[in-house]
Amino acid sequence: MTTTLLPFTDPWIYALMAALILGSAFLQGMGGVGFTMFAAPVALIVSPELVPGPLLTLGGMATLLTALRERQHIAWQPASFALGGRTVGALIAVLALSHLPRGALGLVFAGLILLAVILSASGLKFAVTRGNASVAGLVSGVMGTLTSVGSPPLAIIMQYSAPPSIRATIGAILACGATVSIGLLALSGHYGLRDVLLSVTLLPFLFCGFWLSNRARHRVSGPALRHGLLIFCAVSAIVLAVKTLWQWA
Repeated sequence: MTTTLLPFTDPWIYALMAALILGSAFLQGMGGVGFTMFAAPVALIVSPELVPGPLLTLGGMATLLTALRERQHIAWQPASFALGGRTVGALIAVLALSHLPRGALGLVFAGLILLAVILSASGLKFAVTRGNASVAGLVSGVMGTLTSVGSPPLAIIMQYSAPPSIRATIGAILACGATVSIGLLALSGHYGLRDVLLSVTLLPFLFCGFWLSNRARHRVSGPALRHGLLIFCAVSAIVLAVKTLWQWA
């Protein structure tokens, strides 16, 4: 195996990413969303090779665990329409990824993550209709495939459902959507063996974080967790944008 395939050559970066994945999986298990919103901005700053492929892989696993834990609460009808939209959005994102200049990706990622924060904090209200679910899925597909952060549009249309249904339905959409996105990234040459290795080395920390969430999810305030997550994501996205502009200067 060549050194270019080694998952992490710096043990400190590996330790930081391991802690990040553990904390992200904990957040995902607590609220049904949050894994990639928490992990992606930091990964883009510290270890950008994790985005989008490995984080999509890990996020897909985290959301699958969330969906399976409360699978009886999945709302299959909106999930199917959202997944159709998500597939179209993933196709659009792969085309964009193939044509965007490398230097512009950091700014695009930062902008999309800030958009995710704005959408999450917007207070927008939409009924769970076929059209709204499809549009939310499409936006989720674009954002999720480019940055691995695809949950905010889905959370907006599901926000007035029962919490178990929110967690399970969004988890099912994101798990299936991540599989589609990874397949399209692989076909377009943006996902390979190194992405698989990076994902595998971090999987144990994902399982550990999710297991911890099973013990704590009834003891932590959901709104406080959500507000803290949004502030963290906004700050991280701004830091990423500044870093990208600094490298261009």
